[in-house]
Amino acid sequence: MIVELAYGKTTLPVSLPAAARATVIRKRAPPVLSDSAAAIRHALDNPIEAKPLRQLAQGRSSACILICDITRPVPNHLFLGPMIRDLMDAGVSAEAITVLVATGLHRPNEGAELAELVGDPWVLETVSVVNHRAREDADHVDLGVTPTRATPVKLNRRFVEADLRIATGLVEPHFMAGYSGGRKVVAPGVAHADTIRTFHSARFMEDPGAVQCNLAGNPLHEEQLEVVGMVGEVYGLNTVQDEERNLISVTFGEVVASHLAAVEVARQTAEVPVGRKFGTVVTSAAGYPLDKTYYQTVKGMVTPLDIVEPGGTLIVASECSEGFGSDAFRDAQRRLVDLGPDAFLRTLLAKSFADVDEWQTEMQLKPMRVASIKLFSGGLSDDDMRLTGVDPIDSVDAALDRAVAESGSPAVAVIPEGPYVVPVVGRG
Repeated sequence: MIVELAYGKTTLPVSLPAAARATVIRKRAPPVLSDSAAAIRHALDNPIEAKPLRQLAQGRSSACILICDITRPVPNHLFLGPMIRDLMDAGVSAEAITVLVATGLHRPNEGAELAELVGDPWVLETVSVVNHRAREDADHVDLGVTPTRATPVKLNRRFVEADLRIATGLVEPHFMAGYSGGRKVVAPGVAHADTIRTFHSARFMEDPGAVQCNLAGNPLHEEQLEVVGMVGEVYGLNTVQDEERNLISVTFGEVVASHLAAVEVARQTAEVPVGRKFGTVVTSAAGYPLDKTYYQTVKGMVTPLDIVEPGGTLIVASECSEGFGSDAFRDAQRRLVDLGPDAFLRTLLAKSFADVDEWQTEMQLKPMRVASIKLFSGGLSDDDMRLTGVDPIDSVDAALDRAVAESGSPAVAVIPEGPYVVPVVGRG
C-alpha cells in the first residue's frame, strides 16, 4: 500500500510494510463550495452580528485589512478584491486602504513572494500592501495591559488607528491557540515583540489548556479575546478549506462571532475520532507553505500526540525548502541540544518574556516526552539536522519498517496532511 504525504509543493510516496495494518487519517470531507465568489459575496452581504461590508464602510475615512503571512495557505486572491471594491464603492479612497501582512515575529514577505501571497495583481496596484514589523517601537500603539493576566498590549498603529478594522484568515487547528484565524491575526499577528514574547512565555505554553482544538480555558485564546476587546470595533473574514485547499466555508462579521462560526465548521472536518493509540505514527508538516522551515515543522510533531503510544515512534516528513528558520530559533534549538530537555525547560520557567522563537522549541518538548521522533527532510544540512534534537532518517519507508518491527504491532497510523488534521482518542 502506498500513501502520499504532503511534502513541499508535491507529495512524498510512502510504501507501507506488507504486514502493516494501516489507518489513514484524513480530514472529513464536507461539500466544496460550488461557487467561491458567490459564497464570499454572500458572506460580505450577510454578516454575523454586523452590518454588510458596504454599509459598515459608509462614512469611514480609512480601512486596514489584515492578512496572514506566507506560512498560511489563505485564499487571499478570492476575497481581497471584492472587499476592497466594497470599501471603495462605499467612498473609502484607495489611498486610505491598507492591507497589512500579519507577520507576527516572522520575516516580512516581499517581492514575488508578496505577489504570491496577495494573489491578485489589481490589489497590489490599487492599495498599499505593507508588512508588520514587530520590533519597530514607533509602529505601535500602547494600549496598556490585559485585565486578567497583565499582558502588555502594543499593536500596529496602522491597524489601531484605522477607521475600519478587518482581520482575515484561515481557521484550522493550531497547536497552542486551539484554532487559528480571527483574534489570532490581531495578536500575535500585528502585535509588538513584547506582546508576542509574553504570549509565548512558559506560563502560557505549559498550561494544559494551551493545546490544539481547545478554546475553553485556553489562556492564549482568552488573552487574545481581551486584546481584541481593548482595540474596539473589529470585524473578521474567516475561511475554512478541505484537504485539497478548496474553500468549504467563509464567514464575515464581528470578529469573535464570525471566528467561532468558522471554528464550528473546522471542527467537523479537522478533528477526526480514531478510538485508539498507535505505536507507529507517520505524518507530514502539511506541505507547502507550512513545511518551508523546520520551525513550522514542529507543529506536525505536536498535533498527533493524542494517538501516539508512550514510547512509540513518530515519523515526520517535511521538505524545509528554506532550511531551519530564524537565527533566534536556531539559538533556542542549540540550547535544547546542549542542555537537554529538562534543563532547557527550567530556563524557560524562570522568564516572564520568552526569547524570540524559543516557544517553538518549547512545544517540541511535548512530543519528545512521548515518542522517539524521526525526521525526513531534503532541505536541512547535517549541522541543521543535528540542531533539531530528533533522529534524522534517509528513508521514510525504511524507518517505518524498523518502527513496526520494534513495536511488535502491525498497526500504523498515517496522517498525510500533518497538523491540519487532529486525530483524537475517545471522542466520536
